[in-house]
Amino acid sequence: MADEMVLRAQRFINTTYNNGSTLGMSKLTENGQTGWPVMYALTRALQYEMGITSLSDSFGPTTLGKIGELYGKIDADTVPSANFCRIIQSALYCKGYDGGEIDGTYNGRVEAAVAKLHQDMGVEAVYPGGALWPKTTKGLFNMDAYVAVGGGSDGIRSIQQWLNGRYLLRKDFYVIPCDGHHSRDVAKSMLFAIQYELGMADGTANGVFGPGTQSGLKSHTVSVGTAGVWARLFTAAMILNKRSVSFGDFTAAVKTGVETFQSFSRLPVTGQGDFQTWASLLVSYGDQSRKGTACDGVTMVTPARAAALKGAGYKYIGRYLFNPSSTSLPEKQIQPGELATIKEYGLRCFPIYQTWSRSADYFSYSQGCIDATNAIEWAKMHGFKPGTIIYFAVDYDAMDGEVTDFVLPHFRGVMRTIGENSSYGVGVYGPRNVCQRVADAGFAAASFVCDMSSGFSGNLGYPLPTNWAFDQISTITVGSGSGSIEIDNNIASGRDDGQGDFDPPTSLEDDLDVDFDKSAYRSELLSRIQTYLVSIGVPETGGEGWSLDDPTDVDPDWVTYDVKTTTEAFNLIMDADWLFTNMARTLKIRKALIQAPVLWEIRKLNALDAVSDIAVENGLRDDSSTGWGQIFAWVTIDARNYCMDQGIINGTRLTSADTRAVWDKLQEPEYNIPSVAYLTVYNAHQLGIARPTLTTSHADTQALLARYNGKGPKAEQYGRELIGLYDVLEQYNRLSRS
Repeated sequence: MADEMVLRAQRFINTTYNNGSTLGMSKLTENGQTGWPVMYALTRALQYEMGITSLSDSFGPTTLGKIGELYGKIDADTVPSANFCRIIQSALYCKGYDGGEIDGTYNGRVEAAVAKLHQDMGVEAVYPGGALWPKTTKGLFNMDAYVAVGGGSDGIRSIQQWLNGRYLLRKDFYVIPCDGHHSRDVAKSMLFAIQYELGMADGTANGVFGPGTQSGLKSHTVSVGTAGVWARLFTAAMILNKRSVSFGDFTAAVKTGVETFQSFSRLPVTGQGDFQTWASLLVSYGDQSRKGTACDGVTMVTPARAAALKGAGYKYIGRYLFNPSSTSLPEKQIQPGELATIKEYGLRCFPIYQTWSRSADYFSYSQGCIDATNAIEWAKMHGFKPGTIIYFAVDYDAMDGEVTDFVLPHFRGVMRTIGENSSYGVGVYGPRNVCQRVADAGFAAASFVCDMSSGFSGNLGYPLPTNWAFDQISTITVGSGSGSIEIDNNIASGRDDGQGDFDPPTSLEDDLDVDFDKSAYRSELLSRIQTYLVSIGVPETGGEGWSLDDPTDVDPDWVTYDVKTTTEAFNLIMDADWLFTNMARTLKIRKALIQAPVLWEIRKLNALDAVSDIAVENGLRDDSSTGWGQIFAWVTIDARNYCMDQGIINGTRLTSADTRAVWDKLQEPEYNIPSVAYLTVYNAHQLGIARPTLTTSHADTQALLARYNGKGPKAEQYGRELIGLYDVLEQYNRLSRS
């Protein structure tokens, strides 16, 4: 919603500073909405009015120092010009305060707004009255909120205000948000506060959990009866970690909360605010001298190393299922005989799957499905038994928006693939926020937390995930000589014991389909498909085909209609190549057996299909052949139930009551294409032939393609036509496999 005064502020900037060109930026959009572009423009305008020649979006040390040097404070007596005052008034409006009429007058309304700003910041006792001071001016020219927003906690807000009020006069402490949310700034301010109370001078205190801070905290254990600033700091740390205690003295109720936190974090349950508890509350890795019982690493566990690990008290070892590089970290992937060694020494292993996963653009629904399929294959080859949790890595500092847009869809693909096609569980490796959000979405049973990366925004200000299994806190070396091994030292919660027994290892089947080599064969394959379809009477555009309104009809009608072009159908198949590959590898069948009917049905999509779909959407029909593969919901239900009964896929059996829900899902290629594959398996059962494999005969393949269309002479013709399309697709899939 547009705010009239923010709109006036935008117009003031554009009019006064030549549409922003004077400030070295573009003209502001005059939409009446506050945001960083407006704040950047106001910051630059403030710098310009103070004579700073190198303008910047940042309200940094130069800007801060200049205010103190020129004015000391800003009020009716010191404001240097009308435009300077208008900048202050505009900033107040952009922060939600009444800045007057943007008339260049530092009047009573402006003073009242500044006083309210200081009250909201918690600094009214430090800076009484209506004058702006350098640090509160800095706090005005950003997007921080000083009132609770977005469900912010009043308890956290009171802590933020208290920190501002107590420490703002210290040199390196600046106004922090008072929005009721824990954050990076709040976490760092807590460390500054600890350091100040330990007696560190300005310039020495740096907001880092270093040796001096750690040493000081070891002398400041708090317990029942502790009052004053140290009790306040400790209870603040508890509240910021989402512990339900009162901000203030260390009471019996606080002790109960501390015991719960210590138990959850696998700390010694003392009920006191001892050093390890302080550390776990203040930084993600906590006390790095803690001795864990779990570890992970990129080095093979040999007998000598296994003995060293066991002797050091380790029980659980995280190892990688796969390493895409043949040269980098040659022992990263589980090595032949390694799991047998782990078992022999009474250790247990939890598997990790990671290829790249170090930037947002890696993550997507399709990549999640691909990763899950590959992880299933590798886990089975290494011998991991059903029930094993596989940890899929998010190995970078994913911003919250990236988690929403990329990471969660990725894990939706992982969960759907693992859940439907294996008996394994899904875990997530990553920063705290990533792990908690993936868990909250229902996409991970356990979290492996990269808490060593304490500077990650996804770790700062976030508590341990509720389902944490392993907490990675330090890198150490265990053993000596041939038993020496560098590991990441992890705390284990007991939620996942890994695996201590393994099936015999197997080898990857050599002839499975792979992703299509589009760079080498795409244009050639399209040309061959076009040539073949023309040879059977299906040109690039237009054409005629079989009506599929009832696949049980022994004599379907022959109709003429407008259709998609061959190129359009082919492009869709290529775009979804990852999904066809996934299904082919999962079911150990030929990819072309799924591609051929889907490409054909997309090529034949027409207005009649759309009319049938609209009838279902409007409740005039219960079902229709729909989606890319033009499948009925009832057929999908039968096929999926058969595959569940045979142990081919997992899931809850479907009934006729699920018809509409299944029909809706069939609109998604991610559901439709697997359903085509499951129907192919089911059709083999209906035909009384062997389940399709990588070596299914040409005659059985044609029979399966024909059955996809129903029964009778026209279905047989369908099979004869599609076997030629299958042959073309298989020829180029085979080239990609070689």
